[in-house]
Amino acid sequence: MEWSTDWGLRGRMAVTMGLLFAVYLVFVAVLTLYFENMLFAVVLLGGFSLAQLFFSEKLALYSMGAKRVDPEEYPDLHDAVTRLSQQADLPKPDVAVADTRTPNAFAAGRSQSSATVCVTTGLLDTLDREELDGVLAHELAHVKNRDVMVMTIATFLSSIAFLIVRWGWLFGGGGRDRRGGGGGGVIVAIGLSLVVWIISFLLIRALSRYREYAADRGGAAITGQPSALASALAKISNRMDRVPNEDLREQSEMNALFVIPIDTSIVGKLFRTHPPTEKRIDRLRDLERELETV
Repeated sequence: MEWSTDWGLRGRMAVTMGLLFAVYLVFVAVLTLYFENMLFAVVLLGGFSLAQLFFSEKLALYSMGAKRVDPEEYPDLHDAVTRLSQQADLPKPDVAVADTRTPNAFAAGRSQSSATVCVTTGLLDTLDREELDGVLAHELAHVKNRDVMVMTIATFLSSIAFLIVRWGWLFGGGGRDRRGGGGGGVIVAIGLSLVVWIISFLLIRALSRYREYAADRGGAAITGQPSALASALAKISNRMDRVPNEDLREQSEMNALFVIPIDTSIVGKLFRTHPPTEKRIDRLRDLERELETV
């Protein structure tokens, strides 16, 4: 089942990525004037980013205490992933389960052929079959859209900016102001890095929220049942309120990957990586009505 392209959503993503690219261009241009060893820093961070991209799947599963499961252990779950992967025209990803009461799911992996979809036991206990299909399809849409790679690339120079702000003295010790300003150039560069990091932080959060909307739309297209995902999001959100705070704190670092983030503070809600659940549900209801009129 396909819907017409959401050009408004695509336009907002394009503008956000364009602004992020422009900020990074200015950042690199100015730092090149001040740091002779900037190339070394970029190469070093590039290595870390590549390691993150290649090992993100293992790190995500490890941080959640999740393990890959065989079809014999979870036959229904494997059958659902196989069926939905075929509908999404994707290779079947590995399937993992995390033993936790928090109802959630995430996808990890650098490519469509090396992905893993993980669900929690809390999610399996909370959702019915159609709702679970909706959540699995949402995660497969992330895989199809290559969101792990997109977000890793988007955060690359932001990570460099944060490193310069956090450890500016390391760069300052080996750099010099080519215009004879002594340490003033280093201070300018660190100040610029702080501004770039703040702006890019906000833009990356916006990009992440837009890609969640895209995954919702893609997941609904895979199943042809937007209402199933809407119902699942409502159930997960309601169930999250009853999960002990200890469980929420243990898993809050995985917010960017979860189908619904864990918000434990006002600040967390202000800079959230996901759109408000209510808005996501409203959009899915609109898709359902659109489907009914076709």
